[in-house]
Amino acid sequence: MKKLNNTLVVFLSSTFFFFSCKKKEEVDKTTTLPFFNSALMTPEWIAQDTDEYQKIHKVGEFQLTNQEGELITNTTYNGKIYVADFFFVTCPGICPVLEKNMSILQEKYMKDDEVFLLSHTVMPTKDSVPVLKQYAVENDIHSGKWNLVTGDKKQLYDLARTSYFADEDFVKTQDEDAFIHTENFVLVDKKGRIRGVYNGTIKLEIQRLIRHIDMLKKEG
Repeated sequence: MKKLNNTLVVFLSSTFFFFSCKKKEEVDKTTTLPFFNSALMTPEWIAQDTDEYQKIHKVGEFQLTNQEGELITNTTYNGKIYVADFFFVTCPGICPVLEKNMSILQEKYMKDDEVFLLSHTVMPTKDSVPVLKQYAVENDIHSGKWNLVTGDKKQLYDLARTSYFADEDFVKTQDEDAFIHTENFVLVDKKGRIRGVYNGTIKLEIQRLIRHIDMLKKEG
């Protein structure tokens, strides 16, 4: 009888392991985007019926001000897909390219109520609301679709590093005083979870981002 009980325990354990593995394998990587849960930016496909699904990283709470002087918070984007990036108005290098490629997204999704854009300044001491407003006017940025936000520097930098994992150098140096300058576009789903990271200076990456946005829209 003892031998029979041991055999039964092994059988049940094996069955549980099999079905646990099977659940994870049910995620279709060709039609489902991964999640990004740490600054290592390792893509993870996580099935909804697993414990890990409830622990997926989300963008933290924030309170910032846009180019119209309006309060923008994380709840502004509840139930919305959005693309986030980091820039500053006087940037002579990659920022004009980022703005141009973000404008492609603005044009494509202008009439789409599911998709929005969010650009954070990394130089809030200079990029005041009037400065952002002027930048928006000069670049035909529509506040109803695309928010340029400023606010407390510490909050902005914490968001970049701990919520969006956008500062690759910080992962290596842990230098909180270092200036943030990143070309990343970060795709966030309707529940505030990171679903993709893209080089915002490369046109092919923008096309890949568009494909992924359309995949997210199908998730509902």
